[in-house]
Order: sequence, then structure tokens, then C-alpha cells
Amino acid sequence: MENYKQEFIQFMIDSDVLKFGDFTLKSGRKSPFFMNAGAYVTGSQLMKLGEYYAQAIHEAYGDDFDVLFGPAYKGIPLSVATTIAYSRLYGKEIRYCSNRKEEKDHGDAGILLGSKIKDGDRVVIIEDVTTSGKSMEETVPIVRAQGDVKILGLMVSLNRMERGKGTKSALEEIKDLYGFETNAIVSMEDVVECLYNKECNGKILIDDELKGRIDAYYAEYGAK
Repeated sequence: MENYKQEFIQFMIDSDVLKFGDFTLKSGRKSPFFMNAGAYVTGSQLMKLGEYYAQAIHEAYGDDFDVLFGPAYKGIPLSVATTIAYSRLYGKEIRYCSNRKEEKDHGDAGILLGSKIKDGDRVVIIEDVTTSGKSMEETVPIVRAQGDVKILGLMVSLNRMERGKGTKSALEEIKDLYGFETNAIVSMEDVVECLYNKECNGKILIDDELKGRIDAYYAEYGAK
């Protein structure tokens, strides 16, 4: 596993973003782990988060793209932080763009904020996590409605590796449905590999008991 991925897992733990316990997801599933990207709230956290996203995007898609699109609401700070990091790390000026939930009819009018998307643009979509793929049902039509654009792919921070609407993971379903690549900075498999029976901040976060619960969760909800 690349060093930046191990560092990112530690970063999620330190930022209180990735938690272990008993959680009920929006889907109703009972999960032994939970990720809340809303816990990234400080300047230093957002700076580091943008760097991790930039590294993962550069590894997956290179720098031959023009726009980073972050769906409202959580995607807005993600796209801003990552475009800043991309400029600093790779010397590439990527434009950021996000959508509004309600279209604005004055001033900077329209449904988009940040850069406009135009014919010929190559776009990467950035999100925190995708469990069902529902957000893409809104996001992809918005991006494609802007003109003759190409969506290179989607980058999320954590691949939960569980079934979406069918037997495949949500990321695989998005790839099949829309025809672009889907990637994550890390997967839950990476998280387990990094933390299982290994000390983190002075304690074992994934011990044998929790590992058994994670395995049971994937036996029931894991993607094929």
C-alpha cells in the first residue's frame, strides 16, 4: 500500500472522520464503521485533505483534465481544497465547479458556481463517499448538460465496498451505468489491512471482535 494511503487512514482517524462502533446508515443497514467527511472543519485538515485527493486523482487520471466538479454540498469544499493542492503539488491550474441546490436568477446566475463548464472540457467529479450512487443521478446530467464535455471519472475518499442497488459495489454500478472510471483514495480493505491488530494512537482500533463484525457485515452486504 502506498505511503500516502496509510497516512490518509491515520488522518481520517485523527480527524474523527472514520469511526468504529454501531451505526445505522441512511439505507437502514447496521454498520460497524462510519465515515463522516463533515468532521473536516479546520484549515489544516482541509489543506491535507486536498493534498490526499490531489495525489489520488493524479495517480488515477494524471493531469490532462480541466475541471474538478464537486456536487453540493460537501463536494464544494472538496473541489476547492483539491484544486489548490493540485496547483501547489503539480503546477497544474485546474478549475473548480460546483452546483447549487437552488438555481440563482441574479448576479452570478445559474445552477453552477465557480468556473463554468464549456465544450471540450475534461471533468473529474469529486465526492466524499458513495454508498448507493444516488448523488450521481443528479450530478452526471448537470455536468453533461453544460456542453460537449467528457467526464474522465469519479474520485471518492473511501470505497465502502458494499452492494449498491444490485450485487456490485456502488462505484462499479456507476462505472457500468455512466461509462467512466471510478476510484477511491482508500478502500475498507485497505483500512482493515492497515489497522487490524495494529496499534494506532496507543490502542487497537480493529481487534479480533471488530474484525469479526466487519467480516459479518461484508458477508451480508459486501459487493460481489
